[in-house]
Amino acid sequence: MHMADALISPVVGGAMWAATAGLASFASKKVQTNIDSHKVPLMGVLGAFVFAAQMINFTIPGTGSSGHLGGGILLAILLGPHAAFLTIASILAVQALFFADGGLLALGCNIFNMGFLPCYIAYPFIFKPLTDQKPSRRRIIIGSVAAAVAGLQLGAFGVVMQTLFSGISELPFLSFLLLMQPIHLAIGIVEGIITAVVISFIYQTAPEILTKTALNKPLDNIPIKPVLVAFFIAALVIGSTLSWFASSNPDGLEWSITETSGQEALQATTEIHGFFADLQEKLAFLPDYNFKSSSAVEAPAAAIEESKESAWPAVDRGTSTAGIVGSLITLLLAYLSGKALQYAGKS
Repeated sequence: MHMADALISPVVGGAMWAATAGLASFASKKVQTNIDSHKVPLMGVLGAFVFAAQMINFTIPGTGSSGHLGGGILLAILLGPHAAFLTIASILAVQALFFADGGLLALGCNIFNMGFLPCYIAYPFIFKPLTDQKPSRRRIIIGSVAAAVAGLQLGAFGVVMQTLFSGISELPFLSFLLLMQPIHLAIGIVEGIITAVVISFIYQTAPEILTKTALNKPLDNIPIKPVLVAFFIAALVIGSTLSWFASSNPDGLEWSITETSGQEALQATTEIHGFFADLQEKLAFLPDYNFKSSSAVEAPAAAIEESKESAWPAVDRGTSTAGIVGSLITLLLAYLSGKALQYAGKS
């Protein structure tokens, strides 16, 4: 559900940048009050895991569409809403800056839709009331699915409203809404099941993480090394190998745009859009999670790419490199952010 710059106007993009900057400041201040030496590495490793997991699109049967893990609810359950928001913001920033996944102008929208709405709206009102007592496996599964569905529905509605306020005439409100909400309902159910599986693993390995996080308590004295190792290995395996098995179908947002407008991608021609497009082209050293192709081999590369799209799994060194490099960059950024906040909280 990464929005491209062509979906929003500069005014809406600027407003959402300002809103998410304010939210990041708020979250940073809140995190400083209870961050500890356990939560900092957990932010880094979980950030890497979610980055890698988002590379795997799963097919939505009967639609020609696909979806991927958003990760906001998973992070909120394990880190709390404030640290989760900062972690998902790190993930989305890395994706936009270095992999051209989501626009730079639209980055504020993407952080709001995939970070704020699941971490602050879906999590507290749906998941936490189900787990404020001693959690059971059944309540974890129900809470995970309900929260994931709510987070995706809110995020999809956010996309529709942002395009409406941007005046994107190719995406009329009602038609776009009636496509976005059902497809993201299906994606949300799948994400909820995946989240429930991951949280069930935590429940078996270190259940105190769930209870202490829900109660907004530090994670001191909880043995989290097995959790850190497991998520780090999972991030590397998913990014380097399992990413080959991603569906080639367009994701829910791309599918909804095509079905509504008849175009695979909308075009933006303002100078501000052009500025951000040029900046992103310079910064993204692995665009679309693969190596940049040179003009000298453009035609052969296109033929090879077409061959890869017809093959499954799509074994590709570029994809593997992007998965590993992106996971490590995200880990480092989220870890350093947490470390900086831990230091600021002590000073």
